[in-house]
Parts: sequence; structure tokens; C-alpha cells
Amino acid sequence: MHIDILTVLPELLESPFQHSIIKRAQEKNLLTVNIYHLRNWAVNEYGQVDDYQYGGGAGMVMMCEPLANAIESLSKGRKYDEIIYLTPDGESLNQKIANTLSLKENLLLICGHYKGIDERIREHYITKEISIGDYVLSGGELAAAVLVDTIGRLIPGVLNDETSALFDSFQDNLLAPPVYTRPEDFRGWKVPDVLMSGDHKKIDDWRLEQSLKRTKDRRPDINNE
Repeated sequence: MHIDILTVLPELLESPFQHSIIKRAQEKNLLTVNIYHLRNWAVNEYGQVDDYQYGGGAGMVMMCEPLANAIESLSKGRKYDEIIYLTPDGESLNQKIANTLSLKENLLLICGHYKGIDERIREHYITKEISIGDYVLSGGELAAAVLVDTIGRLIPGVLNDETSALFDSFQDNLLAPPVYTRPEDFRGWKVPDVLMSGDHKKIDDWRLEQSLKRTKDRRPDINNE
């Protein structure tokens, strides 16, 4: 998979992709993440990519020209399956969306900043808009990092245990069951007997029961149909 990210603050994205699972995914050549500075397509020698909004009001808006030129320039090198704008008023990111995007080959992520991007870019270039929650960040960079991590770990071969991602929370619209490790008895707090039984059928049944209970208690809003 190939993911390009367009941003005015590339420094914010340096660390998230240089560690842990996403780093290993890149080292295995299963994932490529490129970060592009929007100011490379600035409208003048001062690096301008934003301007005041028409109609007045506080806050600057990312301009049409640099965004359009950047998107068109990057699109010459590859055909994007989706051009995604990270925005608070986008579709709420969930596991189903992550699963779908993990099957794509080429993605371009646009990180908003200031008061957002000129609406004409959304109308003519953006194919999907995603929000990571009902709150506002200073920019789309952290949201882009979340999205890349969510997608990247689902790519076959990225996780050491190929089945691990299949049992994450929200797969099958259920929260994950409780997990335990050694020691079996810590300060009198014991691991449930069923997990020590060696009976895989009973363990699977217990985990499903716990997932159903945890989902009902903590996230009754999840559709379990």
C-alpha cells in the first residue's frame, strides 16, 4: 500500500511513522508513507498557502491554487483510489471504514489547517471525508496519523500474528474480551479458571460471552445485528 500525505506541518508527522508497527510495515515494504509539504506549491516566494475568507470572519483558509496544483502534480505519478480530507464534519472513522481502506493500493490524505480548505477543493477533488471524533484539532495531521495506523496494521503481513487484527475491538461490532498474562495469581487477583483449562471450545465461548457483555455494558450504541 502507498499513502501520500499533504500537509503544511510535516514535522508533526515525523515521529508517528518512525516507530512500532507502522515502522515495521515500511521496513517490510508492505507500506510506503510519503509526506509532502504544501508550501512546495505555494502561490508566491513567501510560501503563502492560505488567505482571508470571503465574507469576513476570523481565521485563515487554505487556498485553492496550491492545493489543486499539489493534488494534480501528485496524481500524475499514481492513480489514487481515494483522496481523503481529514475534517471534523467528515464521516466518523470506524473499523468498517478502516477494513475497506486497507484493501486499497493508493491513498492521498489532505490535512486541513486554520479554518479548513477552500470548499471548491472538496467539491472537485476530494472523494472521501473522514473525522476521527466529534471534536476539533488544530489541524488534520494527528488525524492522518491515526488513520494511517488504523489502516496499516490491517495490511496482511504487518502484524506478526496474522490473526491478531481479526480479534480487535469493533471487528464484528463487538468490543474485545478481557485479556490476562502471567502470573496466574497476583496479590490474590486470579486469572479466570476457564482460561487455564486448556479447553479451546470453552475459552472461545467465554471470550464471546465476555465480548457481548462488555459491548452491552460499555457501548450499547454499537449495532450488533
